Amino acid sequence: MTQYERMKKGLIYDPGDPEILEEQRQFLDGLWEFNQLKPSDLEAKTRYMKQVFAQCGDGCYIELPFRANWGGRHAHFGNGIYANYNLTLVDDGHIYVGDHVMFGPNVTIVTASHPVNPVLRTREYQFNRDVYIGENAWIGSGVTILPGVHIGVNSVIGAGSIVTRDIPDNVVAVGNPCKVLRAISGRDDIYYYREDKIDWDELQLD
Repeated sequence: MTQYERMKKGLIYDPGDPEILEEQRQFLDGLWEFNQLKPSDLEAKTRYMKQVFAQCGDGCYIELPFRANWGGRHAHFGNGIYANYNLTLVDDGHIYVGDHVMFGPNVTIVTASHPVNPVLRTREYQFNRDVYIGENAWIGSGVTILPGVHIGVNSVIGAGSIVTRDIPDNVVAVGNPCKVLRAISGRDDIYYYREDKIDWDELQLD
């Protein structure tokens, strides 16, 4: 079994294998060019995501700069995703993002890790575990999501959190390590920030 095949199977592998590096560098060169685009180059941005990402739905937007180990090659984006500045995808493994997910600035999603065994780490071996983010989740500024994590539908991850374990649907979760703070409730239909009420009648939701 080649190192590339081991990577695809989720086994421990050598990321410095020449076959892997040859393919990876092509995507990194493309990512460098992507990061040179002007904010007004909307069509070029969309074209890159559609061509390079494993999947990219409609209405997705990334503020540059964007960082990714494989240029986003292993990213699966649904529809209507917004990512603020400095989204970093350690996309050696796959990253699945549902429709209408929002990322604050400086979010990092990590799929790659290294064995604790020091002999294997000396050889720089690694393994990957996929990350899943459910639709309509909001990932706050400076959040780090670690390998293998599943984040539930509609859930909010507070700024600066380190997500080491799965987060269920419909909750607000914060901290290091990230833990559920509360469920999303009827109060969230009334207030958008502390005691500030949502003026539903004035909002244009059509």
